[in-house]
Amino acid sequence: MAINLREVDGIPIKAKHKASCHGGSVAFELDLPDGLIDVRRCDCSLCRRRGAIVASIPLLGIKILKGEKLLKLYQFNTRTAKHYFCSNCGIYTHHQRRSNPAQYGFNVSCLEGINPLKIQGIPIYDGVNHPADRG
Repeated sequence: MAINLREVDGIPIKAKHKASCHGGSVAFELDLPDGLIDVRRCDCSLCRRRGAIVASIPLLGIKILKGEKLLKLYQFNTRTAKHYFCSNCGIYTHHQRRSNPAQYGFNVSCLEGINPLKIQGIPIYDGVNHPADRG
């Protein structure tokens, strides 16, 4: 069951919400007119290790404001998904999704003023048994 949110712990999700890595070297703006869409965790080998809570956004819904050259790309397995991290602080900011390459997943923890640990009932997607891995 998908979780969609317009606020977290009483704090509204802005239609244009600012976000950044830990050190602020990478700053970006997310177009979130409908709030957080499809909030989730994933149990694939990478997501388990990074522990991020993510939400989805169309590819045109993210605008890098600062530090684009500091973003590093990481790919594995089918090399379809493109995972981006700040090369200074190491924080995962966003990724182009493998299951829907027309969308980014973004790290909800990067949103200014939002504590994703206040979100209850986050579903875990089965990334271990990803449909793209089935022959």
